[in-house]
Amino acid sequence: MSSTHALNEVRAGIDAVDAELVGLLARRQALVRAAARSKKDEDAVRAPDRVERVFAAARAKAAAEGLAPELAEAVWRALIAAFINLELTEHRAVEGP
Repeated sequence: MSSTHALNEVRAGIDAVDAELVGLLARRQALVRAAARSKKDEDAVRAPDRVERVFAAARAKAAAEGLAPELAEAVWRALIAAFINLELTEHRAVEGP
């Protein structure tokens, strides 16, 4: 197998994983929007204690799966920040100014 063919196969695999991730993120977004409607204020949206538990869980799961925990945490930090921003926007739309 040529290196070009092998690289194309790896890239196709990456593209397939990316497609799965987009689907999972869409599911997460729907859940975040539902959560925004249930929270009483912006402090509940930010939920720093919950966020830290999510980071710890991501690191632990990553280590168990052979993913570098530092990489998982960096991804989750970006993910959570983006979803908190979305949830704050959703919460404000429901609650009003």
